[in-house]
Amino acid sequence: MKRLLPLLFTGCIGLSAHAQKLKMPPKPSATTVYDSVAQPAVPLGGTEKYADFLASHQKYPASAMQKGIQGTVKVSFIVEKTGTVNEVKVENPLSPELDAEAIRLIKSGPKWTPARHHRNEIVRQRVVVPVSFVLSPGSTTTVGTKGKVNPIAAPAADIAASANPNVRPVVAPDRPTQPVGGTQAFFDWIEKNQKYPLLAKQRKIQGKVMVEFMVQPDGSLTDMRVVKKMGSGLDEEALRLIKAAPKWEPAMFQGKPIKQKMLLPVLFQL
Repeated sequence: MKRLLPLLFTGCIGLSAHAQKLKMPPKPSATTVYDSVAQPAVPLGGTEKYADFLASHQKYPASAMQKGIQGTVKVSFIVEKTGTVNEVKVENPLSPELDAEAIRLIKSGPKWTPARHHRNEIVRQRVVVPVSFVLSPGSTTTVGTKGKVNPIAAPAADIAASANPNVRPVVAPDRPTQPVGGTQAFFDWIEKNQKYPLLAKQRKIQGKVMVEFMVQPDGSLTDMRVVKKMGSGLDEEALRLIKAAPKWEPAMFQGKPIKQKMLLPVLFQL
């Protein structure tokens, strides 16, 4: 981040009794918004904690996943003197679904420590944060025979966020997460333990329930939610299955386990 330094005017002292005084920068206006400041605004808790918040709270729109849409949405906003976020907008539209989710993420985030400028005054600053949506290579939503579907990877790792828009927004894992024993073993477990809801049977409803969840560094599955609902008890059964499922092998980056968000189609067929 470039710093805007105050201009220093030096006067020449003559033989007269009058010395030219140094001119100081004017006091910032209460409404002025700065792009470059001496001390940039930072998220409360630091950049890493903020990136973790964005990664864990991101909800990859199912419609965007199914279309294979991915990329980075640059979101600009003003960090007010109180540390609150205001005037959130997308700088480079990617898709309506991803743009809306990026804005929701930023608005729901924690407060910031406000920026400081001349004379250490607290000022308003415009910040740009890149919010990335990344699908794991080779992911698919294709449904084959009963129980044989492939999970879809949502954002692969932590999202970097700072006042510097040039920071690389995504760290891709060296090895994506996967079920212990392989994908087929996991879906065999799903098929074996699935209890088809009576109401869905009576109504002859079948299809797939899209469930999003987080694979933690220890391989446990958390933060489950249904992103594409079917109703008639199928949503609740899909959540029950994921909550009761065996652990996964966590994603790895530089030899260390990291958490990874996944989107899984749980198939129901009569």
